Amino acid sequence: MSYVLAVIGAGLAVLAFPPFDVWPLAVVGPAVWLAGMSRLERPRDGLAVAATYGVVFYFALMWWMSELALEAIIALGLSQALYAALFGWAITRWCRHLRDAAWWMAVTGFWMVAEWMRYRFPVGGLEWGALGYGVSTVGAARAIARWIGTTGLTTVLMAAAAGSATRRWRVAIAPVGVAGAAFALGALLPALETDGPVKVAVVQGSTPCPFTHCEDERFGTYQQHLALTRTIEAGSVDLVVWSEGSTGSWNADPVNNPEVGEAIAAEAARIGAWMVVGGDRPISDTHWVNANVLFSPEGEIVGEYRKQHPVPFGEYIPARPLFEWIPVLSRVPRDMVPGDGPVVFDLGGFDLGTVISFEGGFAAYAREVARDGADVLAVLTNEGSYGYTPAADQFIGMTRMRSAETGLDLIHAAVTGKSVVVTDGGVLGETTGLGTREILYGEVRPRPGLETVYVRFGDWVMVAAMLGSLVALTQRHRARSDPRLEAEA
Repeated sequence: MSYVLAVIGAGLAVLAFPPFDVWPLAVVGPAVWLAGMSRLERPRDGLAVAATYGVVFYFALMWWMSELALEAIIALGLSQALYAALFGWAITRWCRHLRDAAWWMAVTGFWMVAEWMRYRFPVGGLEWGALGYGVSTVGAARAIARWIGTTGLTTVLMAAAAGSATRRWRVAIAPVGVAGAAFALGALLPALETDGPVKVAVVQGSTPCPFTHCEDERFGTYQQHLALTRTIEAGSVDLVVWSEGSTGSWNADPVNNPEVGEAIAAEAARIGAWMVVGGDRPISDTHWVNANVLFSPEGEIVGEYRKQHPVPFGEYIPARPLFEWIPVLSRVPRDMVPGDGPVVFDLGGFDLGTVISFEGGFAAYAREVARDGADVLAVLTNEGSYGYTPAADQFIGMTRMRSAETGLDLIHAAVTGKSVVVTDGGVLGETTGLGTREILYGEVRPRPGLETVYVRFGDWVMVAAMLGSLVALTQRHRARSDPRLEAEA
């Protein structure tokens, strides 16, 4: 029965995320699974049942990775499910004799320990699938995220799920009540103050062959972005954003090819706007950089941000000699050289912080540039490898949480879509389609000097939950040393 509950719980949890967005299932799904886990006695059973939950959840949530290769979804899904399996072993090994109240505290803390590790290991980790992203459509959740972050939301949701999985309804009142109070508080928080509007044009030029590959694709992509940009009226916007991968290679990069740089510079000067252009620039036969290049309204390159967090097995091969025998990895002939830190661009009236694609799925990078003084955020991404799948919507759900955590308006620019301007701490504006060629016009409002509680203090709720699990485990020690307490437990 526990295996059945694990499969049902995982399926329900997936429905909390795009494209379904049934957000209450971010609590109901884990609660169903944990109800089965609470009945287990042997750690090996806990490991197996939790692994079942993890495999079903991560494979069903990120099935679109198979668009890259079958090996990609298998490796990714199993690596993520490993943390659920370790969590299941741990709570069955150390928590089964706890009273209900101590049990949900320990389970919540152990889950956050597993998440802390998953976000960092292996090869830089992954935050995709954290429960907090499952409530990105809820305005109250986004508002409270500026205090507790997505990790805090994940903690609160898991606490509610664990409390609901206990056999005593009175025990569930505390964690479910805390979750409800947190959402209620978020709904009552006032709107953030802003400066005047900045007019933005997001150029989604797509590629000559969307979601496939074709000859001289990068140069054709650059030409399509340039052609669309030439339709923007002079003086109509303050900032133009091209996405990651809109330039690149040896012949379509503004640094490697002076003619490309001059053409983009001419458009910046004609429009009289700042331009941020993303591209993958080879620097040798074996290495490359992924960079956002800033052009001034006078048509000069005045700054650059280099991506710090490359995608493992996508932008570089960790321990390359060990994996070169895998045929699909021949698609990654060069390794990306990471940048050495955040960059905040001074655009005169406001400061812009940018991150690149994969980095938008981690709270740390947006928090970094916000702490360094950014007034507006931009996430430049490609999304060209996943076809007409939910990947783009799921990623937008993550980047709108970056806006919520920092309180800053955010420009989400994708080469093949979907692109969107996110305002007021996570409110989505008009969204482009997938594989379309279009210009998205919008406005962002800088918030100079803003530093939210989450930006200042980070994952403090996650840390508190992990420490709380240690407190709960003292109940187990007391029960083992006092036969009367053990009998009550």
